[in-house]
Amino acid sequence: MAEKEIVKKKNPPKAVKAKALAGAKEISKKVEGKYWQATGRRKTAVARIRIKDAKKTSFVVNQKSFEDYFQDKEYQVIAKEALERGADGKTFDVSIVVRGGGMRAQAEAVRHGLARVLVEWDAAMRDSMKTLKFLTRDPRMRERKKFGLKRARRARQWRKR
Repeated sequence: MAEKEIVKKKNPPKAVKAKALAGAKEISKKVEGKYWQATGRRKTAVARIRIKDAKKTSFVVNQKSFEDYFQDKEYQVIAKEALERGADGKTFDVSIVVRGGGMRAQAEAVRHGLARVLVEWDAAMRDSMKTLKFLTRDPRMRERKKFGLKRARRARQWRKR
């Protein structure tokens, strides 16, 4: 009997572990306290985003200026859309690391990540971001090529003669 009691003490229930982990996360956020971070995804593009309160808004994407990285105006609009519609004149220092996918997928991943980090910064923004559909991750990805086929589903053309 004593052995079973010791085992129970060594392995607390999952609810107790979860509370302990939640407390640890809260402490780490309070210690960091200087920035908020989130991840945005689209197709195979992944954007890791950090924002800090600042006097002037600045964007850095993969250690380049925002305009140098997203040279097409359309991609700039897509990437900044969540911040412009949700921040209400607030200024942030935004640092982004984005990998994978094409330029459009990266821009949409940045938009998704910005929406998520703004919700983390202010939970009241959740409804507005939800109605704009910026919090919804678009899961569509290219289907892999199967063996014996030319592409994912394209088979060889049949010839009679």
